Amino acid sequence: MKVLANDGISKAGELALKEAGIEFIEAKVAQEHLANFINENNIDVLLVRSATKVRTDLIDACPSLKIIGRGGVGMDNIDVEYARTKGIQVINTPNASSRSVAEMVFAHFFSLARFLHEANRMMPLEGESNFNALKKSYSKAVELEGKTLGVIGFGGIGEEVVKMGISMGMKVKVLTRNPRTKTVTLNFFDGQKVDFEISSINDMDELLKDTDFISINTPKTDRYIIDTPQFEKMKDGVFIVNTARGGVINEVTLLDFIESGKVAGAALDVFENEPTPELTILMNPNLSLSPHLGGNTLDAQSKIGAELASQIIEIKKKL
Repeated sequence: MKVLANDGISKAGELALKEAGIEFIEAKVAQEHLANFINENNIDVLLVRSATKVRTDLIDACPSLKIIGRGGVGMDNIDVEYARTKGIQVINTPNASSRSVAEMVFAHFFSLARFLHEANRMMPLEGESNFNALKKSYSKAVELEGKTLGVIGFGGIGEEVVKMGISMGMKVKVLTRNPRTKTVTLNFFDGQKVDFEISSINDMDELLKDTDFISINTPKTDRYIIDTPQFEKMKDGVFIVNTARGGVINEVTLLDFIESGKVAGAALDVFENEPTPELTILMNPNLSLSPHLGGNTLDAQSKIGAELASQIIEIKKKL
């Protein structure tokens, strides 16, 4: 079996594949040359992240493919159902990067709550000449403890966000399409653990009511989850973080509600016009921004590689 990791894979994943006797090829083949490369090298497994697109034309052009793997959660860059109709197994790693994304959510929450996103821009410019005025302008910071956290989505990432919220002493509310109850476990350094029964709701109005911090952790959607009607029902001074997908929140409307003061601050790790976000988004001082870094940690990449390798090895045994 030959594996092409076109968007890279961690050393842990590479070593696991090689130890299982699987031929590993790591290359970055341009999209327009990918089909020829796969056919010329008799590739059985194509591993991608978000950069490489695996559409119907590529699937049809590469009859040797047996497995397509996505290092990460979302598979919107792969025509999954079509691949499966061709007998190709499609795999991903839905939980490997969950903790990293959840930590990014809270990195942005802390940055917004303490004005770090703005202070980090202004200190190099005015820190020497305007120190006291800057200090005064950031005096309305807030703590997270005791505040209400609203989590939209209760998959692996949503669950990790809930756990971190609980550990911060926050009140937690969760929204899902279908209400359900899940046990989330907080594990501590000394072996102790505490279980919490968390029941989700499917009432957006109830989620938004009295919620101080909102985290969006859903798959890609075909419509906005947060738009004018939802903004209007939020508590004044709310903070919002989107690490899900661009297009789940209306960015233009978001700017309007930041301007009005309804939204105290927001963070975007993903964008409607990715990878070329609108300049009005990039220049707004009330936004904390990052270039789609949610699962981009060394730890997450190691887990992703190992999980992909494990799945490929198990499938190979059955072929």
